[in-house]
Formats: sequence, C-alpha cells, structure tokens
Amino acid sequence: MMKRVIPAAVLLGLMSGAPALAAEDMKALSAEAKGIVQGFFKELKGTLVGAMKTKGPVGAVNTCNVKAAEIASKHAEQSGWEVGRTALKLRNPANEPDAWEKAVLEEFAKKIAAGADPMKLAKAAIVEMDGKKVFRFMKAIPTGKPCLTCHGGNVKPEVLKTIKAHYPDDQATGFKPGELRGAFTLKKVLP
Repeated sequence: MMKRVIPAAVLLGLMSGAPALAAEDMKALSAEAKGIVQGFFKELKGTLVGAMKTKGPVGAVNTCNVKAAEIASKHAEQSGWEVGRTALKLRNPANEPDAWEKAVLEEFAKKIAAGADPMKLAKAAIVEMDGKKVFRFMKAIPTGKPCLTCHGGNVKPEVLKTIKAHYPDDQATGFKPGELRGAFTLKKVLP
C-alpha cells in the first residue's frame, strides 16, 4: 500500500478547521497561481522598465501609480482570481496585508535572513474566509538592482518628491538587493 503524503499547507488547513483538498488539487491550484504571478510580473516589469527608459525614474513612479493596479485588475479578470501585491513596508496603503499575508511576509523575511533564496519562496494554503474555502497563494518579491532607483537607500530627491506626492505615507525605501520587497498575493474562492 502506497503512503499518501499530505502537504504542510493542507495539514495547516486541517488544523485550522478549513476543509482540505486532495494533494493533486493543491498542486494544480499552486501551478495555476504561479502562472498568473509570472504573467503579472512579466507585464508589470516590462511596463516599469519601459517607463524608466522613456520617461526616467520620475515617469516610472507616475506610470507605476496608474498601471500597477490596472495590470493586476487585468490579470484578475482574465484568471478569475484576486491578484495583487503586498508588503511589510508599504508604498501604496491600498496594498496593506491582511493577517494571513502579514504572517507569510514575516515568514519569508525570516527565511531570507537565514539565507533562503527569495526567488524560491512561495506559500499556498486553504483558509476559511467568510464561511467559504479560499485558496491563497503568495510569492516573494525580492529587491533587485532596478528596484533600488525607487526603493533603495539613495533615492534621488526628485524621485522622492514624486513618490511622496502619490504616496504621502510611503515606507518603501531603504531596501538593499536581495531583501524582501513584498509579495504577489492571490486568492480564489473554491466551490
């Protein structure tokens, strides 16, 4: 008889009272979520890199302010998932993490501090929200060198001025390469 291995995320769901899915279903949902994240990241990065090249850092901040939410909405509409980004140090207050997201972000930060590769950090779980089973997925966003122009420790004054104009309570500067910038966060209500 073959022993069935239950993923940790399913066990956590069982322990929290949330109904579990078969391991195959968890794997399929995780793969679908990863695909959505890849598409979202590719489009967002392309948009921001293009704006940086044509409009400079100030233009890239202005573009990000408008386009990031539009791109997330587009991928949500196409996929049927809730799609977004969140962080511990927020730029946009609309991206504030909920309790589950905050716990995952803190877990990612601890793993990175202990030497984990942030490019490989992801978490999936089934949780109960408002009486419904919800599949949740997060993928870490490490701070890359291009991110430092707007998120690093030496952001130019004109860029900071534009950031503060859009985000008066910005907390998302002072990052170093490889640090946890935030995470992509996805949700899907299950039948």
